[in-house]
Amino acid sequence: MKKILGITVLAAFIGGAAAIGGYKLFERSQNGGTISEKQNLYFANNPLKVSSAGAADFTEAAAAVAPGVVHIKTTYSASNKSQGGSSPFDMFEDFFGGGGRQMQRQPKAASGSGVIISQDGYIITNNHVVDNADKVEVVLTDRRKVEAKVIGRDPNTDLALIKVNATGLPVVKMGNSDNVQVGEWVLAVGFPLDLQTTVTAGIVSAKNRSIGIIGREQQGGGITEEEYREYQRTGKRPERPANTSIESFIQTDAAINPGNSGGALVNANGELVGINSAIASQSGYNQGYGFAIPVNLARKIVDDFMKYGSVKRGYIGVNFVPLSAENPSDIKTNEISGLYVNDVVAGGGAAAAGIKSGDIIKKVDGLVINDSPDLQERIGRLNPGDKVKLSVLRDGSLKDFSVTLKGESSVGVNTNTAATKSVEVSKLGATFAPATQAQKSELKINSGVVVTSVTAGKAFDNIGVEKGLIITKVNGQAVNNVTDVQKALPQTRNGMIYMSGVSEQGTFNFSFPAQ
Repeated sequence: MKKILGITVLAAFIGGAAAIGGYKLFERSQNGGTISEKQNLYFANNPLKVSSAGAADFTEAAAAVAPGVVHIKTTYSASNKSQGGSSPFDMFEDFFGGGGRQMQRQPKAASGSGVIISQDGYIITNNHVVDNADKVEVVLTDRRKVEAKVIGRDPNTDLALIKVNATGLPVVKMGNSDNVQVGEWVLAVGFPLDLQTTVTAGIVSAKNRSIGIIGREQQGGGITEEEYREYQRTGKRPERPANTSIESFIQTDAAINPGNSGGALVNANGELVGINSAIASQSGYNQGYGFAIPVNLARKIVDDFMKYGSVKRGYIGVNFVPLSAENPSDIKTNEISGLYVNDVVAGGGAAAAGIKSGDIIKKVDGLVINDSPDLQERIGRLNPGDKVKLSVLRDGSLKDFSVTLKGESSVGVNTNTAATKSVEVSKLGATFAPATQAQKSELKINSGVVVTSVTAGKAFDNIGVEKGLIITKVNGQAVNNVTDVQKALPQTRNGMIYMSGVSEQGTFNFSFPAQ
């Protein structure tokens, strides 16, 4: 009898402990934790039942995913140049030359897609879908429209995380993009061309594809004539900020059009394998190929946003050239695959591990590396302090090095933005940042500040000054920073503020009453 009683007590104790543990896990997932923990708990209680894998019938996969893909609508002030529209100089002409009648301008709007990844309202989308938006709204599948908060944006991967104040939402299950195979069926789900939920099918036509669309701005465009002359004179290459962009797209022939950006690329099991991001097109519409960011990379970005509020990225600390059958003449090797190290960053992880210029990176953690996207995505998932094993070809033999990744400062990326941060001039209702030397050279100007934002209803917005314009003079005084602007503002003539500047349309002059 005592034995039976003891077994009963033990079973009760185990059952109680399991219940408490389960509750604690549930409580943690609701109040924090990574997106992986949230997903594991959700799908443990809501198993995904899709049996269309391997068959040309995607009805179950489409039905499982579509409720979790949302329509994102963004609103931009009329001064936001990035969204296109008419030239501000039309506004100047109408305002100053049309009898003082100010044109009524409506806010501009755009749209994209997003993927719900947790019941409590976290949604992943593209950075370019929400970048510079004054307002972000999400239209859920039950037709509710809710305003979203941008949690974080990462231009280096073109990913963003937003959140809506809602619970009990349908969730799209994250898969494993490493398991995606060329030739397998995939579905693109989103809101192309402002249509309602649309599902298209195709196959994975390539992996680890780089198409050169991310990070162009941080490179400052091509070399200027002045820099080229200096290079010819000294032989010193012009300095460029480190390119921290990561491109390792999944390429698909599932039809993707404008509006699909930020939507889901899922496999035949209904699992998210990529976030649709770009198309290759001569016309701007689908002509055969779309590109999606691998979900394994997206998972790291999302978890960083939720944990730190920003992305923590680790770097090896090398510059390299991908090898091929057409290697540059200054690279003396017969190898046609791998990454040729042409420079090792002083103080970086690679330098500390003993990697040298002339080494050829062949593997990362045992995985073969053929091109730069292979390396960039693998490292892009890791954090400063993480270790990776690089297999390097040196003097004809393969050697292994353990490299501890270091943060952005180790590769010359300036994490202290105080020097270039936009500063507001409240009197004008705008923020300004110094024009770069590359911008000055390209536009053939000697001074200038860039309008980085315009506040609705304030002076610049009222006269149609748009973000991106470069102001070269204020009241006849050359300006190179915000301090110059503030010093020049009081030097008015006849109660008017006079400004000169330049844009893609050419030079301009305008004036408006001082307040």
